[in-house]
Amino acid sequence: MTRLRHIWRSMPLRLAILLVALFATVSLLSLAASYAVTQSSFEETIRADLQQDLAGFRAAPSARAVAQLVEAESRAADPGRLILSYVARDGRIYGNGAIAQDEGGFHIFSLNPDRAEFEGEYLSLTNPLYGGVITIARSRAEIVALRGVFVNILLISLLPTVLIALSGGLILARRSKRHVEVVGAALDKMTSGDLGARVQIGPRWSDDLVRIGGKLNQMAAAQEAQMGALRDVTSDIAHDLRTPLQRVALYVQDLSDRVADDPESAVLASKVQGEVDGMTHVFHALLQLAQVETGSPKARFETVDLTQVCRKVVEVFEDSAVASGHDLSLDLVAEPLALQGDRALLGQMVSNLIENALRHTPSGTEITVSLRGQEGAVVLQVADTGPGIPADERGKVLQRLYRLDRSRQTPGHGLGLSLVQAVAGLHGAQLSLQNNAPGLRVDVRFPTKVG
Repeated sequence: MTRLRHIWRSMPLRLAILLVALFATVSLLSLAASYAVTQSSFEETIRADLQQDLAGFRAAPSARAVAQLVEAESRAADPGRLILSYVARDGRIYGNGAIAQDEGGFHIFSLNPDRAEFEGEYLSLTNPLYGGVITIARSRAEIVALRGVFVNILLISLLPTVLIALSGGLILARRSKRHVEVVGAALDKMTSGDLGARVQIGPRWSDDLVRIGGKLNQMAAAQEAQMGALRDVTSDIAHDLRTPLQRVALYVQDLSDRVADDPESAVLASKVQGEVDGMTHVFHALLQLAQVETGSPKARFETVDLTQVCRKVVEVFEDSAVASGHDLSLDLVAEPLALQGDRALLGQMVSNLIENALRHTPSGTEITVSLRGQEGAVVLQVADTGPGIPADERGKVLQRLYRLDRSRQTPGHGLGLSLVQAVAGLHGAQLSLQNNAPGLRVDVRFPTKVG
């Protein structure tokens, strides 16, 4: 039903309907004008015939001659086409019909014994002649039949044209809908972060759609180049600063050893050490993110039991969860769930999801890591009962270095979920953030058969 609604609302079909309506209106007006002109012409011809008939009767020398002439012609005439009536001065009626008037109007009756009324429409001409009244009436049957002829012309010419035009509009609408769906699918991929998506322009595309598709591809290529340049700059900065940061860390450690006897200096050195460790962590995360986005870890793909990976990661975080007052639980199926991937990166992804939940939820929050095989896929789910993330912020938290306003007072660098998304993309998985009512639920669906 939705598909038909979209086709009905498509521009080609609406244009076809508009053109059909315009064509039908013009055709109806043209046929109506033709009918009116033809009808008028027929009536003028009948009236001319009536005048000619009357002139013939006027040529008779007397009333008796008129009566005899009327009788003779009425016997040879078809009453369905010609009615002749002459009412003499003495009231006697000659011919094959008589005219009578009542509340319903004028009626023509035959002069046979049963005096039946004639059916149909007639054009009549009445004129006094030799003290009597002569009436000549000719049938309008041809004019009445003309209506049926024009109706047939309308049905034969206009109706097939309308049906053909609407069918053509429907075909064009369906073709246009397919083209629009191709453009829409490419835009959906682009807006979801797949900057490598392009509009696949077909050979039968119209020039306007080809131009639109080309401009979209041009825009996507430019954006992809810009994002690539940004990633390169980020990676280059991380590479260039990694060694100096390591040296600073060594210097700070040496300084901490030397001022161990001075409490104030030791505290200050410890703070500096913590900041340097944080910066080192950020640069390591940026480097790892750049490596994942280039796809280079695919060379290390192997069969990985994701059940075992989740179990080990949860064991590592159990003590941290107890210390922070969180309830961390594991919900796994009994059988192994295997897929092709990088074991270290998959472990890092699960670690980041658990660490993100521990860091941004208050004490007492329940955090559940579950793994299921669903419809030929492996679905990893990390859910918590914390404050969650607003719907309009869920897409933004996947961006690099983006942090919610309420999270700026907690430790972190805004790269955890970015790395999760990159690892999911590397493995062909779909990442989605959902409302856990309350809390946040992160679903990672790997399109891989359960092993």
